[in-house]
Amino acid sequence: MDNLNNNNHNYNAENIQVLEGLEAVRKRPGMYIGSTGERGLHHLVWEIVDNAIDESMVGYASEITLEILPDNIIKVTDDGRGIPVDKHAKTGKSAVETILTVLHAGGKFDGKSYKVSGGLHGVGASVVNALTDWFRVTIARNGLLYQQEYSKGVPQYELKVIGESVHTGTTIEFKADHSIFTEAHVYDFELLRNRIQELAFLNRHIKISITDSRGIEPVSFTYQYEGGIEEYVAFINSNKNKINSHVFYTSKEVDDITVEVSLQYNDSYATNLYSFANNIHTHEGGMHEDG
Repeated sequence: MDNLNNNNHNYNAENIQVLEGLEAVRKRPGMYIGSTGERGLHHLVWEIVDNAIDESMVGYASEITLEILPDNIIKVTDDGRGIPVDKHAKTGKSAVETILTVLHAGGKFDGKSYKVSGGLHGVGASVVNALTDWFRVTIARNGLLYQQEYSKGVPQYELKVIGESVHTGTTIEFKADHSIFTEAHVYDFELLRNRIQELAFLNRHIKISITDSRGIEPVSFTYQYEGGIEEYVAFINSNKNKINSHVFYTSKEVDDITVEVSLQYNDSYATNLYSFANNIHTHEGGMHEDG
């Protein structure tokens, strides 16, 4: 009891810790990405890929590439609009630095720039930046090529122009911080490839490529499905005896919410039901699945 009283007595203002910027993410990464093991390591990739997918869902990106470079460096490129580079009125920093260093900063809150989005909604890219040893963003926008690098979430220099470009888009490269991810350092190519293929099924027309350059010879796959989830169902049933040869598909939009459903019967006893919301696999179901 005396020790408890002493501890209470010593609890004062100097015991209150204020974490600024992305310090909170590095202090408690599991709160943001679930774990610092293999699942969390791969979550970094999905946050950046999801941002590129969001650009495609609003009609600005048509091609996305994911590369696993030697030393398990990740590189994600899209041909979207490019992250904004002009100065943000509230932070006084460039918009891209604001997005990458301020939690809950992004273009997905006003309901205008993005109709739908996946991932962590405004904290994803900044969380990835915080949990990497180094992070580089290269942006093609306004006829110019911009670049900025970070270390453990801290900018190493201000956004600068490094050249000209006739294209638009964003390239992000990063290496996970091993002091954070102590349990897992190596990316599982099959896990990444399966998800990339799934995203291609869920987003008809978009072209998504994945390359593993860690071996002697690069291994690459490119996916593009004009039929969307219809082709997904046909793919899942490809090695099964189909009851109906035609894949059923329907879609409808009400109040800016689009629902797609596709199904095909086979002679197996088990039901395979897959549901997604904004490209996120909802393993535990929900109202959309019940409906």
